[in-house]
Amino acid sequence: MAQPKEERVRRRKRMGDEVRDEALVAARKLLLDKGPAAVTLANVGGEIGMSHANVLHHFGSAASLQSALMGSMIRDLTSALDNVVELLKTDAAAPRTVADKVFDAFDKGGAGQLAAWIILSGDVKQLEPVREAVRALVEAIVGQSTDDAAPERVRAAVLMMAVSAFGDALIGPHVREMLDQDDDAMRDLIARILPLFLIPSGIPPAIG
Repeated sequence: MAQPKEERVRRRKRMGDEVRDEALVAARKLLLDKGPAAVTLANVGGEIGMSHANVLHHFGSAASLQSALMGSMIRDLTSALDNVVELLKTDAAAPRTVADKVFDAFDKGGAGQLAAWIILSGDVKQLEPVREAVRALVEAIVGQSTDDAAPERVRAAVLMMAVSAFGDALIGPHVREMLDQDDDAMRDLIARILPLFLIPSGIPPAIG
């Protein structure tokens, strides 16, 4: 009696945007589980059932994949900070909530390690998707404000939070231990300072 023919398993056809979205989800999982070095085209391809060549076609290089992941993480942060200006005006606990969202993105979310990996690669052009995402973050917060000075204040606030969160994620534990500070010391400090940046007339002008 003839053996039945094996049925071929057809791979689901995916559109370009869908592949990129699935790849970024897989890349984020690899980042959190194994660190930035694990975010490679081959590893991501293995996670989503595609070849190295197919993932390469959609991203161009591992560096571009990592940069796209960083950009998507900042866009997620933009969504998380929706309505932040109004919250800062009406909710006394809002500054700490905002600080936690930003610091968690860089620490628990892996953005700090990934950003350091991208920067140390020396390929500055790979920061372009990150630049666009940061601009979108600033524009989203500025859009919640009504005064003319909002853009400058918001850029200063994002600079303060991003650099502080980045540094805290990478070297914060060691510096805090040297200074006998609690784990949340930097978050608490940013939460106290943040309202001065985002509420009109709160931050004094620069000297000179």
